[in-house]
This record gives sequence, structure tokens and C-alpha cells, in this order.
Amino acid sequence: MAKSVVVLDYGSGNLRSAERAVARTGVDVTVTGDLAAAAEADGLVVPGVGAYAACMAGIEALNARPVIAERVAAGKPVLGICVGMQILFESGVEHGVETKGLGLLPGSVTKLSAQRIPHMGWNTVDVAEGSRLLDGLPAGARFYFVHSYAAQDLDLLSDARVTTASHDRPFVAVVEAGALSAAQFHPEKSADSGYLLLSNWVATL
Repeated sequence: MAKSVVVLDYGSGNLRSAERAVARTGVDVTVTGDLAAAAEADGLVVPGVGAYAACMAGIEALNARPVIAERVAAGKPVLGICVGMQILFESGVEHGVETKGLGLLPGSVTKLSAQRIPHMGWNTVDVAEGSRLLDGLPAGARFYFVHSYAAQDLDLLSDARVTTASHDRPFVAVVEAGALSAAQFHPEKSADSGYLLLSNWVATL
């Protein structure tokens, strides 16, 4: 029987493209805001695009915070994508305004200190030793990024496996912390490299 994955619909994210990309791995995928389904699925994907504050407002309006936290505490896999990754951290700062995040990962998401913002396009990553999500990634493989903010306090994530990318300076590209996984890039837009990450994640379900 195929594993079940819910792509959480809280009003933000490339829901259909995420749904299609995850479904390619052979699991049953449902896009829904039903919290019972999100709690019970073998895997939960938290997507997100746009502003940090708007994504958190959507999470809170749906009352999804406890479901995500309880899944992680129970060892049930959660995968955050793009801003869906960023809101897993303690806070995000955009335009001088700090918004409280889910607090499942330590640190804050802040603006990239690069000459060219947003960081948009294909980039390589420095794969963390022992990474399960990027196991088997060919040398020089690239992922598709589009963001102006990122988690950059690498020292705070010493208990997790952290894969970095660089845009003038390093930032968190993938984090793996027990049942909680997240990617700053868009796996659903990253061709074979993204498919590898999603396949590896599904294999953990």
C-alpha cells in the first residue's frame, strides 16, 4: 500500500506543482487544510511562497501550529519548502518587522547580505556529511532558488545536518533534524535533483 502525504493548504505555496512533484515518487498525495488528515498522514509537506508574516498568518488562521509541532515531537516526518522552511525557525525579519515563527528550529530568518537580491536561479550546494535527503546527489548538481531571506546562523544548528549554499555568503539550503526536514530551494522546480530529494524523503516515511 502506497504511503500517504498531505501537502498542507493554508493559503500559500505552489500547491499543485508540489503535489505533482511528490506524487511522481509513487505516494498518494492530498492537498488539504484538513488538520486531522495532516496529523495522520505518513508525511506532511509545508510549502510556502511570498512573505514570512503572511505565511505565518495563514498557519495561525488554520491553527496548524500544534499539528506540525506534535508531528515533529512524535517523530512523524515533516518537510518544509521555501518559506515553508523559513517559518519552522523561531522568527523571521522582513522590512524591519520581526514575526514569530513555529520555533521548531533555532535561529531567525534574515535578509541575505548580497549585492544581488533576490537570489534567483540555479545553484550548487555543499552537502552535509551523512545527509539522507541528498544521498546519491551527483557532484555539481544544482537546485532552483528564489528568495531574498534565509537562515544564516549556522552555529545554532549544530545538532542538525545542515547543507549550505552560498550567495556571497553561506546560508542554510537543507536542514535535517530528526523527523523535521526542510529545503530553501524548490524541489518541485529542481528537475532531477529535486526529484532525488523528494524520493529520499519519501523513503523515510
